[in-house]
Amino acid sequence: MRYEYDTDADAIYIYLSDKGYAFGEDLGRERRVDYAADRTPVGVELTCVSHGVDLSDLPAREEISELLATLNIKVYA
Repeated sequence: MRYEYDTDADAIYIYLSDKGYAFGEDLGRERRVDYAADRTPVGVELTCVSHGVDLSDLPAREEISELLATLNIKVYA
């Protein structure tokens, strides 16, 4: 799973698909899901990750959780 982690911005972007971006949906102030035109999730942006992240309602939760564990980012169900 490909990602970009910016410790200065305290944010991570996780790529879920190589499809092109069409639109995004904010799931609160610290979570966003980007979609392709066919509504396939293409990426997830998480901010304030040093405080831990909420993975509820996110696509690919298990895979994202495993990735965040390798980066020592706390996960909330």
